[in-house]
Amino acid sequence: MGDWSMPIGSLGEEVVARLCELLDNAGRGWRKLAELAGAEKRFRCSAEELEMCSLKVLEPSGSPTQCLLQLLAERDCTLRYLLGCLERMGHEQACRVLSSAVQDVIRITVQPESQVVAEGTQVSLTCCATGPPGLAYQWFCGRQEVPGATSPELVIDTATPAGQPEWYICRVNCGATFTFSRWAHVKVEKSSSPSSASGYCPSMAGLQILRQPRPCRLAEGDTLALECRAIGNPPPQYQWFRNRRPVEGAQAPQFQVKLVTTAERGSYSCHVFNLFHEVWSQEVDVEIGPRLFTSGGSWQEGDGGSLEHGSPGQLYATDKVALLIGNMHYLHHKQLQAPIMDVHALGALLCQLDFKVVSLLDLCKAEMQMAVDEFLLLLDKGVYAGLLYYAGHGYENFGNSFMVPIDAPSAYTSEHCLCVQRVLQEMQQRRTGLNIFLLDMCRKRNLNDDIIPQVGALEVTANIVFGYATCADAEAYELSQGELSNGIFVTFLKRWLLEDEKITVLLDKVAEDMGTLEITRGRQALELRSNLSERRALTDPIRPPGQDESSARNLQWAKAHVLPESRHLRFDCGVTVQLGFAAEFSNIMIIYTRVVAAPKEITKCEARLTDIPEELDVDLKCTNKESPEELGSPLAPVWSLGCPSCCLYSRICGLQKLRELAFTVCLQYRYQGMDDFVEEQQRVNVGRPLIAKLNLQWAAPPSPAHSPLCPSAPGSWGVGESSWVNTPEENLSPEGPSSHTL
Repeated sequence: MGDWSMPIGSLGEEVVARLCELLDNAGRGWRKLAELAGAEKRFRCSAEELEMCSLKVLEPSGSPTQCLLQLLAERDCTLRYLLGCLERMGHEQACRVLSSAVQDVIRITVQPESQVVAEGTQVSLTCCATGPPGLAYQWFCGRQEVPGATSPELVIDTATPAGQPEWYICRVNCGATFTFSRWAHVKVEKSSSPSSASGYCPSMAGLQILRQPRPCRLAEGDTLALECRAIGNPPPQYQWFRNRRPVEGAQAPQFQVKLVTTAERGSYSCHVFNLFHEVWSQEVDVEIGPRLFTSGGSWQEGDGGSLEHGSPGQLYATDKVALLIGNMHYLHHKQLQAPIMDVHALGALLCQLDFKVVSLLDLCKAEMQMAVDEFLLLLDKGVYAGLLYYAGHGYENFGNSFMVPIDAPSAYTSEHCLCVQRVLQEMQQRRTGLNIFLLDMCRKRNLNDDIIPQVGALEVTANIVFGYATCADAEAYELSQGELSNGIFVTFLKRWLLEDEKITVLLDKVAEDMGTLEITRGRQALELRSNLSERRALTDPIRPPGQDESSARNLQWAKAHVLPESRHLRFDCGVTVQLGFAAEFSNIMIIYTRVVAAPKEITKCEARLTDIPEELDVDLKCTNKESPEELGSPLAPVWSLGCPSCCLYSRICGLQKLRELAFTVCLQYRYQGMDDFVEEQQRVNVGRPLIAKLNLQWAAPPSPAHSPLCPSAPGSWGVGESSWVNTPEENLSPEGPSSHTL
């Protein structure tokens, strides 16, 4: 039986010519084939491409069908998909031609592998193929035939005189039909190891690593290059591992990543194996830190700002970055409602101001540490970096503010929380242009915590702004309006956020507005602390830096916005199911399923998600719902605008805990005249969507009490749509929490 998974490009010239004869007509011809092939988006041809095909009839030997097949081949269309299109056309003669040709296709099943071998040894290259009877082999060294090399295996003696080409390829043919293997590079190296001297026999010794990978320290934007070389017979194969997990697609002796970010840091090793043996390389550490850029910045201590291409006195930012964290669903404390609405609303406004917005909901301590650490790596000279917004439970002791993660115990102390002042210290080290902290949390004294943290003195930078949602030793509130809830601070802040005002003037206006609310008068009032000496505003324009400066930061930010591509699943019964995705935040994703095609004899069918990874702890009440509103998310009217109708919706939260998202699509359908349902299943793997792509789950163990930040933890921050939160804060007295909802 032929291999129908082969690409269209594997067809021989005679077969293509025969298909062109059959399809170069206006009836059941190439246009109908293009229409049916376009049912899958990646094979759809534009009007310009179809016109290009039709114009081929004006050429002496031109063929519209051949042009169309070339377009499909460039998009990796398989022979199986082409046959399905021809069958739907009802073109039996073309189907017979294609089926007959597939039986005669020569397919390389074992490719020769490039190898590094010790000088004076023998090395074996292997090429195996399947196809019609009577396959013949011929090896080439460069462009020259290797005399007598007409078997699947080629043995090379590396002791032959130097200067001969080191590239080898094998031709497999049956009559006039032929195909070539890929090129294999044989590199001879000298080794000081006695075992690799002349006389080493790979077939006896199994595998031997000649070159081990080496540890390295890189900056963001550099190129990571690791190499592991081995000799053996059969030829060795390679698989690279990061943090003892296989790296997808890393199956060559050299492992390279361009424009690295902190997502690539960790411990690397290479698994070398062949049919009979295996060996591991040494494990090496790859450290990736921030790149301290020295050009293109706009603000620094003593720098009055850049004045180019703008009004007199106009200040520019190198970039704008905001980290928004909202904690709602606490394990041991009062649950909060406002974060999801405020995070989304204010994050959307910041996006309008050209901020790169990092928005995360419901983080434990380790995840908060990693989010802050990776956020800091986005910052450098001139960046308006300090827009850090936090909404959730919190407290203030001895002038230091602490953010409480969702996994904090009932009697938490500074050991279980993150200190805002320590975050500020880290930001100052990055020479940022503007540091803004908006803390939407209570500032009551924590009676369980009598530790005075040793934070140390801050630098005098004249670029720090603190906006507290409430005064010292007071609480912050949220407004309940049915199922929706908004924080008071954010309710007024979003009215002024887009104004072209100095940030301190803007916050003063917010404070004045908050004072007009009767129900919070005497309970909550915004407090502003600032040493800002310049007129710096959130609306200040960005002066683009050089490409080298921004590429790593942009890549890091963009990674956590990547959603899986929508796809179509085809089941044996003839039903086609669309699988689509939408994002609420960087760690919350919506998956929807929709039946787009079904045979007439099937009267009812639906596709449901099952077997969702356990680490996500998905609420089954939030899966396979017939309407977005049933998921319980107040943001459903926002993201559902881009979703088709007649779907089943599932809401997946906590993507930062995910290593890989794989699930089962279960199709249940019923034939006409039958009462029982029939079931088919397909397993789907969408990799690591959104924040999961940045390995945030590789969080470090809890840090000691004196260090709420964990700068050396391997992992990455997540990004999504904007998110701010506002919540009532619990009373930290030993008697227990109390509600402050208005």
